[in-house]
Amino acid sequence: MKEDFYWGVATSAPQSEGAAFLDGKGASIWDTFSAGRNKIAGRHTPQVSNDFYHRYAEDLRLMKSLHIPNFRFSIAWPRVLPEGKGTVNPKGLDFYDRLTDQCLENNITPWATLYHWDLPQALEDKGGWTNRDIVQWFSDYIHLMLSKLGDRIQHWMVLNEPLVFTGAGYFLGVHAPGRRGMDNFLAATHHAALAQAAGIKIIKQFNPQLQAGTTFSCSPTSPYSDRLKDKAAAERADALLNRLFIEPLLGYGYPVKELPFLNRIEKYLKKDDEALLVASPDFIGIQNYTREVIKHSWMTPYLKAKPIDPRSRRVNHTMMNWEIYPEGIYHILKQFNQYKEVNAIIVTENGAAFPDKVINGEVDDLPRITYLKSYIEQVLKAKNEGVKVKGYFLWSFTDNFEWAEGYFPRFGLVYIDYEKQQRIVKNSGKWFSQMIQQMNPSAKVIEEKY
Repeated sequence: MKEDFYWGVATSAPQSEGAAFLDGKGASIWDTFSAGRNKIAGRHTPQVSNDFYHRYAEDLRLMKSLHIPNFRFSIAWPRVLPEGKGTVNPKGLDFYDRLTDQCLENNITPWATLYHWDLPQALEDKGGWTNRDIVQWFSDYIHLMLSKLGDRIQHWMVLNEPLVFTGAGYFLGVHAPGRRGMDNFLAATHHAALAQAAGIKIIKQFNPQLQAGTTFSCSPTSPYSDRLKDKAAAERADALLNRLFIEPLLGYGYPVKELPFLNRIEKYLKKDDEALLVASPDFIGIQNYTREVIKHSWMTPYLKAKPIDPRSRRVNHTMMNWEIYPEGIYHILKQFNQYKEVNAIIVTENGAAFPDKVINGEVDDLPRITYLKSYIEQVLKAKNEGVKVKGYFLWSFTDNFEWAEGYFPRFGLVYIDYEKQQRIVKNSGKWFSQMIQQMNPSAKVIEEKY
């Protein structure tokens, strides 16, 4: 593998940092949401998580020992701007300053995500993503972070999976902030789409040499049968899951033809919005874990389509009940590669949760190794066929807070004993370390213990 292929791991601030109310940090929507009864499995909260805020130096040393060269993390908006705008929290900025320096001192390249779902609660109180003013609030926040870290961080991601935080958070209500309804969803969708374009433009204006992108959750869709209704339902699901945010960014507009309910988004459009939705990312991040098998469903509002549970189809699945379908990442890479405006693709997330157990001080997670092998093989297959895929980031470096599922699912290469805050490198972590060493011929020979 050529050295221009980026191997790395990923995590996020709200899932790993903890220190929810320390050193001047403001409340996020996830702090508020998790405080509500029965909203998170086990009534878990992200208040401590794996305490990355205090243990980042230890975790980066562990990452270095595993020879992992790239680290994708996110910046907590309410840690640097407790009210979302206005007064800056110096201790919050100082944390990311130190984190960035520590990455570089350990020869780890930092990749920063600007928004990974932890909206300041103070802004949600003003309407959050349903308030068009958020585009300006977000832009001001980006300017702040670039002024602080733009001299050392080369790669920037604007949004993490906008469909998920708008759909789960503003339509279904199962994620923070817990809102429901089509009007909330459409307003949040349009403002997030405006924000992702604005963010890319701001980064490039700050320094054209910086690499600006954004990330999308992607799941290839397959019809449940050869019936025309199932095929049409799969096309509608594809438009929602895979096209809703990338196509306006690239200048195609919203996929209204396949999703007529998007016509209602016009009430949120203003003059010049079509141009404001468009930007030229240096790369896009795709985040794939599974595929969706879709069946027509007249009872499902708006979409008239529903996914068929992997258990009912009797296929292998992870602890998240996601089908293990390695070919899916190959198909989605090929699909996104067809956009001529896409210059490069980075797999910014891929991984799996299994019921890991510590036995005699080790975690022998063979199912995860098998999963990763099969998915990475498909990524490299796509690359060898000319797909512009330039990197692979595994989710996640450590076990962490998994949103509404709490701490039960474990995605990490490193096992976290949450009571003792002990780190144990799983066998998958050792395998991943060996694999990326072998893929990079210039790297040092891997130590025998790995």
